[in-house]
Amino acid sequence: MNILFYILLIVYAGFYIYAGYAHYKKAWFFYKITPPLIQKWKKPINVIVGIAEVLGGIGLLIPQTRVIAAWGIIALLIAVFPANVYMATSKGAGMKINQTFLWIRLPLQFVLIGWAYFYTL
Repeated sequence: MNILFYILLIVYAGFYIYAGYAHYKKAWFFYKITPPLIQKWKKPINVIVGIAEVLGGIGLLIPQTRVIAAWGIIALLIAVFPANVYMATSKGAGMKINQTFLWIRLPLQFVLIGWAYFYTL
């Protein structure tokens, strides 16, 4: 494997480790973007997603767990996609977030899924 593979791997894994940490550091943010249908479970959902992101990021860094971690991240990205749609359609769920960014963010989920899929090969 070449150096670019490892640089991208570390960046991608670091992104998920940080994102998982953010679920605890800035839980209020994730509570706000939880869609109304599942709002009553926002706290346990936030904890589960945060743990999944940290474990997924760490799992990517370990060769023996990389493939399963990548599949887990793909599943997680699909599972949280409704929260991203809610955030875009609710004008940032009451937060002052650029609307253009919120809509551009939706197709970026597919880029992240593709990036994770790369690590399943």
